[in-house]
Amino acid sequence: MADPSPDEPPGRPLSGWEVLRFAATAALVVVVIASLAPSPPDSTEHLDYATFLERVDGGRIERVTIHQASGEVEGDTSTDGRFEAQGPPGGPPDADLARLDRHGVERNYAAAPTDWMASPLVLVLPLSLIVIMWFWLARRTGAPAGTGNAAVSAFTRCRARVADPERPSTAFADVAGYDGVKEEIREVVQFLRDPTGFAEIGAHIPKGILLVGPPGTGKTLLARAIAGEAQVPFLSITGSEFLEMYVGVGAARVRDLFATARKDTPAIVFVDEIDAIGRKRGAGLGGGHDEREQTLNQLLAEMDGFDAADGIVVVAATNRPDILDPALLRAGRFDRQVVVPLPTGTERRAILDVHSRGKPMAADADLDLIARGTPGMSGADLANLLNEAALIAVRRGAHRIGAAELDAARDRVLLGVQRTSLVLSPEDKRIVAYHEAGHAVLAAVLPGADPVHKVTILPAGMALGVTEQVPAEEHQIRRRPELDDVLAVRLGGRAAEEIAFGVASTGGHDDLVNATQLARRMVREWGMSERLGHIAWGTDGPVFLGEEVMHTRDYSDRTASLIDEEITRIVDTQASRAARVLTEHRTTLDAIASALLEHETLDAAQVVDLVATTAPPRVA
Repeated sequence: MADPSPDEPPGRPLSGWEVLRFAATAALVVVVIASLAPSPPDSTEHLDYATFLERVDGGRIERVTIHQASGEVEGDTSTDGRFEAQGPPGGPPDADLARLDRHGVERNYAAAPTDWMASPLVLVLPLSLIVIMWFWLARRTGAPAGTGNAAVSAFTRCRARVADPERPSTAFADVAGYDGVKEEIREVVQFLRDPTGFAEIGAHIPKGILLVGPPGTGKTLLARAIAGEAQVPFLSITGSEFLEMYVGVGAARVRDLFATARKDTPAIVFVDEIDAIGRKRGAGLGGGHDEREQTLNQLLAEMDGFDAADGIVVVAATNRPDILDPALLRAGRFDRQVVVPLPTGTERRAILDVHSRGKPMAADADLDLIARGTPGMSGADLANLLNEAALIAVRRGAHRIGAAELDAARDRVLLGVQRTSLVLSPEDKRIVAYHEAGHAVLAAVLPGADPVHKVTILPAGMALGVTEQVPAEEHQIRRRPELDDVLAVRLGGRAAEEIAFGVASTGGHDDLVNATQLARRMVREWGMSERLGHIAWGTDGPVFLGEEVMHTRDYSDRTASLIDEEITRIVDTQASRAARVLTEHRTTLDAIASALLEHETLDAAQVVDLVATTAPPRVA
């Protein structure tokens, strides 16, 4: 039985149509079960016609039923039970009938079977099923039967959510940082609320604003803030809600969305994840997706087509602007592209303040340190970090979130769960201790390296040990000497193992991968190779199926060989440099490794004290 309509209260009595449909469904189930049920074993004896006549002469047949059309004879015997025999078509001849009468056999005749294929019921049944399905579809779509297109229009109606302009839930004050982004959007909000000042100077409202940025940077939060600040109707929908398995539904929903917005202009339409319908048309090995392209064409026509949608601003969000169709990004449609980047150190501090509201923070909780130590984290990542800190505080029985909980939450987010079940052998523990000590010594003595925050040999995530560095200030540009120091620090763990034990181990895999990637970018993208010059070779870009699958590299085999040689030279040079510096500071290396074996974790102050007491503070 179908679900009740949303407008009908629960527990209502069933209508006559629903009772009839339930009865028909039950009858159909009974018929299907009866047809699938095993039939009883057949105990009827099958005789040929001659044997049947012999038993008639022997007086063993009591009664018969004759099917004249088929000539079949069935009946009962006095000794063997029921039987059936196949006689001549049209029934037994007169002589055989006289024989039956002579021996006192009771004779009956069966009526001819009905031709079900010629029955009117067989012709009416398919039509009845079609009518029943039509009524069922009409009730499912929420429109009365017989309304034609009205029943289908309920399926193609846009499912956009409308925010109440009288009760905003989010404002720009709830979005920490991003002052430039908010200023761009605030101008549109001001235009919607009071367009007179803009009309006097002849300014037109932007048709669309595209919010571009990595995942988790707050694009949807900014859209909710627009809804709270504009105090105009705000319709929100995701790109995937336009697409269905039925052809034409997406375009119909786009038309319905803009028709709804035109009723209450000025209005804002927010489309989240617009790349679901806004991908480049005609791309891909097998051609485009027809339904998605129809939806995109309708969206383009609604934004800046023959019938302009005046007073409607479309705000869209995506983290893949490279795959959007150029017609969607041209002036007159999405006039502004507002980049929402990963937050800077100052913005991360403001975001931490917002997400720490309502959480009891201890006096030693240093949010400035957490902000400096989380470069590359988005607003969603920082919210998750504070939530993890709160969970850790509850787990430890603390009533406030302190520095220890924040540090543990940072390790949990960056590295993973601490693997307390993993127990290293004493020899493996010594290898890990010297490996992390090598990173720590180089980070402490090289001038371009970020300061050490913590060193530990406790396994966490996929790492057996970690040397954490926190930059003293935000880096927007890195110079070549600083990058050389970064490479040396990354290769310091392997160099320390070779100095202490004479051989390398498998523990430096991630360090080698990261160092190679950094050296490749230095050579190919940043022009930091004297042999290759100031040229970017084969800059990596997003791969889009159909455009890049047949793409060939834009440099020769000789250049590729030079690139490989330069990457190898840079990595080998810094590996030798790391080994040389660690050899000069062997006393410091042994002291930090011994302290790690004893305490398992060292903080920044302990590392600085060990370096100060065993080696010069820095080397050139």
